[in-house]
Amino acid sequence: MMTAVLPAVQSPVAEQLASDPLWVVIVKAVLILVFLLTSVLFAVWFERRVIGRLQERPGPNMRGPFGLLQSVADAMKLLFKEDITVRNSEKVLYIAAPMISVFCALLIFAVIPFGPDTRIYGTDFSTPLQLTDFPVAVLFILACAALGVYGIVLGGWASGSTYPLMGAIRSTAQVISYELAMGLSLVTVFMLSGTMSTAGIVDAQMDRWWVWPLFPAFILYVISMVGETNRLPFDLPEAEGELVAGFMTEYSSMKFAWFFLAEYMNMINVSAVASTLFLGGWRAPWPASWPGYEFLNTGIFPPLWLILKIWLLMFVFVWIRGSVLRFRYDQFMKFGWKVLIPVGLGWLVFFAVGRAAFDHFDRDLNVFDAVAGAIGVLLVIAVWSFVSDSKTKAEAEPEDSGPEVLDAFAGGYPVPPLPHQVLPPSPRSGRTVDAHAGKREEDSE
Repeated sequence: MMTAVLPAVQSPVAEQLASDPLWVVIVKAVLILVFLLTSVLFAVWFERRVIGRLQERPGPNMRGPFGLLQSVADAMKLLFKEDITVRNSEKVLYIAAPMISVFCALLIFAVIPFGPDTRIYGTDFSTPLQLTDFPVAVLFILACAALGVYGIVLGGWASGSTYPLMGAIRSTAQVISYELAMGLSLVTVFMLSGTMSTAGIVDAQMDRWWVWPLFPAFILYVISMVGETNRLPFDLPEAEGELVAGFMTEYSSMKFAWFFLAEYMNMINVSAVASTLFLGGWRAPWPASWPGYEFLNTGIFPPLWLILKIWLLMFVFVWIRGSVLRFRYDQFMKFGWKVLIPVGLGWLVFFAVGRAAFDHFDRDLNVFDAVAGAIGVLLVIAVWSFVSDSKTKAEAEPEDSGPEVLDAFAGGYPVPPLPHQVLPPSPRSGRTVDAHAGKREEDSE
């Protein structure tokens, strides 16, 4: 029978990691830090290059081969740029806020497994390619992601300016809304894996990746991770068109660079989490489980598989940014609370009740997982088709009535019109037209 509560049992990987000597821990931590920093430099170039190709322009191509040194040039510019501290700011929090964001972003990779137990070259010592692991490692990831928003909130508030404060408030609401959907998408992963340990979840995907039986949860997670990292079309905390770059408006030089670094690190973090929980982590695709192909899960291959999956998801980030327009804030919140959370709850209830029923009647749970995955794929396709058809019909059908005329000052504060609304004609427009008409009549005489 399925247990209602997952047992907090220490995994063999966690026990082996706990016995690592201090020098191994330091080497692993340094390698993770180097990996993240170099990945951020590459991500900046990668994003600009891919968006350039999507928009039929070359992108960075002057600094180094293929423009690869453009990110280094950008980093040097920020390093030597004048560092300005706002006079009305809360000095301590103003300086500490970007450091909080970066520190929380660095913590997440501590529990991401890069590979199985591997012998260190030149020694007889072997260790898993992971810094640490414990029974609730995924909850640790969610906690670090939630704490990272404090850097944004404190940075916006401590700046002593209106627009950064608005961006900070938006970020708070955004993280609360989309972390709920993200958490719901991960519950079914725990149900299938029987653990919250990242190493345990990767081991549970030895025969198949969870993306197939949990396809709706995977789609839900991908949408939530875009909202969680404040990326287009969900970059409302730093919407340049209305908030002048939002919570980062009053930051410059290296303090701005810390926020910039944290954003790209978080993109890599959520991509690594998605790869670990849904795409098999460091495990190779299915031929690796066939006889004669086991070598694909040994040696240098496991880290390469994980990095490849991370960058495939990073391409999705960039693709979305180059293809989708920014949401309005009301659309953004409505989508999070009225679409993602109900869908996540519905999928969780369906999956939990179905597995409990199959388990109660002693049916093969693998059959249910396969059926649930097929149903999930069909549901995603059906929802996508319904939304596309509704949008096409709305664009094709003529409107019965004209647009609604908005009284922008009805509430005492001016508000912009929505897409179905128009502003009334300006009282000065008639006088201007009459004046021009009179001028033309005088010229004709």
